[in-house]
Amino acid sequence: MRKNKVKEMMKTGKPVINGWLQIPSTVSAEVMAHQGWDSLTIDMQHGLVDFTNALPMLQTISTTDVTPLARVNWNEPGQIMKILDAGCYGIICPMVSNKEDAERFVQACMYPPRGYRSFGPVRGLIYGGSDYAKYANDEILKLAMIETKESLEKLDEIMSTPGVDGIYIGPADLSLAIGEEPGFDKAEKTKAYSEILRILEHAKKNNIFAGIHNGTPEYSQKMIDKGFNFVTIGADQRTLSAGAKAVVEKMKGSSKKEGSKSY
Repeated sequence: MRKNKVKEMMKTGKPVINGWLQIPSTVSAEVMAHQGWDSLTIDMQHGLVDFTNALPMLQTISTTDVTPLARVNWNEPGQIMKILDAGCYGIICPMVSNKEDAERFVQACMYPPRGYRSFGPVRGLIYGGSDYAKYANDEILKLAMIETKESLEKLDEIMSTPGVDGIYIGPADLSLAIGEEPGFDKAEKTKAYSEILRILEHAKKNNIFAGIHNGTPEYSQKMIDKGFNFVTIGADQRTLSAGAKAVVEKMKGSSKKEGSKSY
């Protein structure tokens, strides 16, 4: 089976630079896949992408050595299994709040006896190889999102769940869960920032990977320096809008700048 480059990088201490795809287009996916990202995550939760869009996007990404991942829209076994069958090499699962949620998530990603994933990796066999079934349980990356109030109270039980490779922090929902404004790149004086560092420490204690969504390269580097293994910077639509806005402002002489609090 094709090795999961992302897992290999994190095991050897190399940070993963992850891109984020929200536009349902093979063209934008192809452009992003040729920019040097270590992995690209197709956002099926808050983006505009459904399965019929995601499949050709996976095929497009697979023409490069970029590792294809997906964030599903919920902890729902059917969607998890289907996108894995399509050749996705890792799942970011939102709203994992306790041990039961974590178990349900990882078991949907794993074949028996370690899980209850049904066998039928139609495109997974093409991308992964003919021995996919033998090694998929270990190669597929499984990241549980920590972003709810309950999850903050049950970090160790989530992180110690067998099969959880790591956690992924969604700062916007995390902020909402603790009564702060949603957004990324949280300032050090905020409660969200303190919670981010606390989550990271628990991940280190449980010897699992830690990922986080960021708004800027500078903040992403800061998180790497703190010990995160996996950092996402913005998204394709934000990069497109920011680039276009910079051109227009330069041509029109505008100095007005607006930040985004969305993915």
